[in-house]
Amino acid sequence: MSQLPAGLWEGAPSTPRAWRGKWTPIVCGAVIAALTLAALAAPLLPHDPLHQDLTSRLLPPAWVGGGSSDHLLGTDGYGRDVLSRLVYGARVSLGVAALAITMGTLLGATTGVVAGYFGGWIDAVLMRAVDLMLSLPALLVGIAVAIALGPSTRNVVLIITVLIFPRIARQIRGDALAIRHQDFVQYARGAGRSRAQIMVRHILPNVTPTLLVMITLEVGHVVLLEATLSFLGAGVPPPAASWGTMVSDGRALLSTGWWVSLFPGLLIVVTILALNTLGDWLRDYLDPRLKQGR
Repeated sequence: MSQLPAGLWEGAPSTPRAWRGKWTPIVCGAVIAALTLAALAAPLLPHDPLHQDLTSRLLPPAWVGGGSSDHLLGTDGYGRDVLSRLVYGARVSLGVAALAITMGTLLGATTGVVAGYFGGWIDAVLMRAVDLMLSLPALLVGIAVAIALGPSTRNVVLIITVLIFPRIARQIRGDALAIRHQDFVQYARGAGRSRAQIMVRHILPNVTPTLLVMITLEVGHVVLLEATLSFLGAGVPPPAASWGTMVSDGRALLSTGWWVSLFPGLLIVVTILALNTLGDWLRDYLDPRLKQGR
């Protein structure tokens, strides 16, 4: 059977999977960018997310009977504007995620590279500590530490950092173990490069693709973890706007104010879905074995 020249349709997706691969980063990136821009533009909103007006409590969304165009997504049980709290909640959730991911990545990548490069007893000690932390139930540990330290944004960031860095360290350590035996690392040793130089200039750049995928996937996990802690009262303390706190506030209002919990719950789902899907696409895109098959 004759075949078309290899370069005839080069770059043009010809299968449903190829089209999904083309649009996945665009759609997911647009969702994440929209949430980020909305969070940055939060001060431009006309309503204060903390302002209470009991005369306007439990107003439904504008398109529902009894709603007001002044409160597009309605108000909660204290008369606070739901839209404003959603946007300011994005600042809290994404801000906590950004800080926790930054700190967790630095700690996890450093631990993984050091353990993978040195090996021996250093690797054994670091990985046994990582294994111990991975064996603990993350949510229960987070709640216990939050209760012990008290709920605050700073404590939430520290708790999540400690909870996520072991997974990053374990993955990066595996890559570093394989890379340290490569020829270019041996050449660097023979050229008199110090251990720190080899780890920074040769090991770290080669684990960066794995690190990018881990970061993308962990952001969704961090958003969910922060929302869960806030929902349980162990996260960002009220009256600060947080998606998890908003879902918790609406638990007793599901029959009369369903919108109070629905909209933050939807945002949590959409955010995590976009981040995880983007992470899966990035993993497939950066996998050299899959590249050879494309």
